[in-house]
Formats: sequence, structure tokens, C-alpha cells
Amino acid sequence: MICRQQIRHGGFVETDNRLEIRTVASELAQATFAEDVRAGLSRTPKALPPRYFYDALGSTLFEAICLLSEYYLTRAEREILERHAADIIGLVGSPLEIVEFGSGSGEKTRLLFDAALDRQTSLRYLPVDISESALRASADAILDVYPALRISGFVSDYDGAIAAMRSLDRTGIRRLALFLGSNIGNLDEAAACGFLSGVRATLEPGDALLLGADLRKDEATLVDAYDDPLGVTAAFNLNLLGRINRELGGNFDLRSFSHVASWDAGEGCIRMHLASSADQFVRIDALDLEIHFSRGETIHTEDSRKYDLTSIDRLAAATGFERSRTWTDSRERFSSNLLVVRS
Repeated sequence: MICRQQIRHGGFVETDNRLEIRTVASELAQATFAEDVRAGLSRTPKALPPRYFYDALGSTLFEAICLLSEYYLTRAEREILERHAADIIGLVGSPLEIVEFGSGSGEKTRLLFDAALDRQTSLRYLPVDISESALRASADAILDVYPALRISGFVSDYDGAIAAMRSLDRTGIRRLALFLGSNIGNLDEAAACGFLSGVRATLEPGDALLLGADLRKDEATLVDAYDDPLGVTAAFNLNLLGRINRELGGNFDLRSFSHVASWDAGEGCIRMHLASSADQFVRIDALDLEIHFSRGETIHTEDSRKYDLTSIDRLAAATGFERSRTWTDSRERFSSNLLVVRS
């Protein structure tokens, strides 16, 4: 039997025997999407936040990106977890629970479940995803495989989940938070510090954060990873305009925009844009807004920053953590960093 109970922040918690899903501030999240689209497309230069990539279609397209030969990040991180999951869990200690921000399919996380369940008889997993459909699909798949697992999921942005998570009881167990992939690279320095400080507020001495960070490397490898010849990344980027059409009544012609990825060596990041191929007007009915695009004008949709160990140490120190261990894949393209709570 599934039960629903109202919770703070305008959401609800839905539970059955092994699955609990909290929807946090869902109405606010929709309003924020509309407000962010209005603000981002009314400014100069135009920009949209990358967190809105991940509706149901966007999440599916990202899973396809992860299978591309050019997109090395997922395979490199999986290699690290296959080799070192037991070491990671052992360093944190047990019993523990696992929190994951931006959980997606949870495929790589299963390697950490296996290592944790080798040391304890049951495990609570707390995934956070802005897409309810993606979270439910991954939760159902995971529960089928792991009978000793219990899932308390959050349909929320990171801030909402962090606020809600502080009230959860976890007496006597440690917490391992996960921020995998290259998600930290999507945040500028101020936003990265704000997010990690928020995560730190949900942790106690003895807890840790496993932070994935892509490492700096040659420009050609980086650009290929974000501009694949099959056009999957282009479809992922363009889906942001499709989402505006579907949810806000936009009339973007996706054929009149193109995907652009470039390397900014000074800032150490890949920048993604959508470029208008014509002088055109676009209307968004829900916002009662008409936007002019000049030929060649772009919408900035994502930055993906690349790190070295010095910059990771600086970020950890600024947010109440200390880098305890770092693992890299065999080609030293990607890093998994265990950040422990600084006392």
C-alpha cells in the first residue's frame, strides 16, 4: 500500500515498504523554470541554467551520451569505482548510508552498494534527482536487484533536498555523500562553494563526500567529448529549447539552432552554446514574451570546468572538507576524490 503525507516546503512524501519518495517544492521548481527562462533569454548575452537539461527526454539523451566512445568520463569513473569501491567504503566505515546528488540511473552507484553490503546487512540509499520519472525508474530497477536496500528519494533541486535532508534521523550510522560524474564542473567557483557548503551542513564528523572531477587534458579530447559526430550531445543541448516548447508554449524551431562546444583555456572549461542560424523572433506563450535572435547569436547553456588536484584542495578547504584520497583511472583522465569532514 502506498501512503502520501504532506511535508514542509509544499511537497509530499510517498512511501511503500522499501521506497519513499519526497517531492520537495515542486510548484516552486516549475515557477523557477519559467522565471529562469524569462531572465536568461531577456539578458545579454542570453543564457539558460544547465540543470534544466534533465527532464525525462534529457535524462534519456544523457544516458546515451554516456555510451559514446568520445565521452570518456563515464567509463573512466566506472573503472575507478570497479577497482576501488571497497577501499572507498572501508575508509568511510560502516554502518553507513549513501546519499547521491544528481543520481540519474544509479548504474555506477551499484558498485558502491555491493561494497557496502559486503560489510553490512542492509543499506539506505538517498538519491536526489530533479526528474521524478528518472528517479522512479532507477529506484524500481535498483530495488529489484538489491533486496537489502531501502530507498528514500528526493524529487528536488539540490537546495531543496539539502534543506529536507537535515531533518532525517540517522542515529549511529555514517553518511557517504556522492557527487559523481563531472557535475561539479557545471558550477562556477561561487556556486561550487555554495553547493559543497550545503552538502557539508548535512554531514557530521566521520562522514565523507565522494566527488567526481574531470581532469585537465588536451583540447581535442575535451571538445570531442562534448561535440560527438553522431550528434547525440547536440540533441541533448537542443532538447532544452524543446522543453521550453513543451512546458511553456514556446515556438522554437530547433532546426534553426545549432550546438556549439568550445574550449576556454583561460577559464579551464568547455563552454556549450546554442547558436541561431537566422535572424528570427521566438514567442513563449506562458511568459507572454517574444525574443529576438540575431543570426549567429547564442544561448550559453553549460560550462564544464576541468580540475587539477590543487584546485580540488582549494575547493575542499573553502567548504569545510579535506581531501583524504584521490583515485584516477588508468589513463589519468578523471578523478574520484574522497573529501572528509574537517573537524
